[in-house]
Amino acid sequence: MKPNDEQKEQESGGLSQALKAFGVLGGVGIFFAVVIGICIFIGAMADEFLGLEYGGKLTGIILGFPIAFYLTYKQLKGII
Repeated sequence: MKPNDEQKEQESGGLSQALKAFGVLGGVGIFFAVVIGICIFIGAMADEFLGLEYGGKLTGIILGFPIAFYLTYKQLKGII
């Protein structure tokens, strides 16, 4: 191979790695937001059912972050 060809392969390999990393991180961000959104939704349903004002939503937010971190870690553990 010519040196020029090797350089092009390295550049395209780097670009594909960057796009793959962007896809993984974008997916993780969306997953994180969806998990927190589900927890907030469940909290809102608890508010309506139990007659709480904002206690259910607040609990959903407080519990949503650790759950999202744990599930994200578990998901990325298999990738990394």
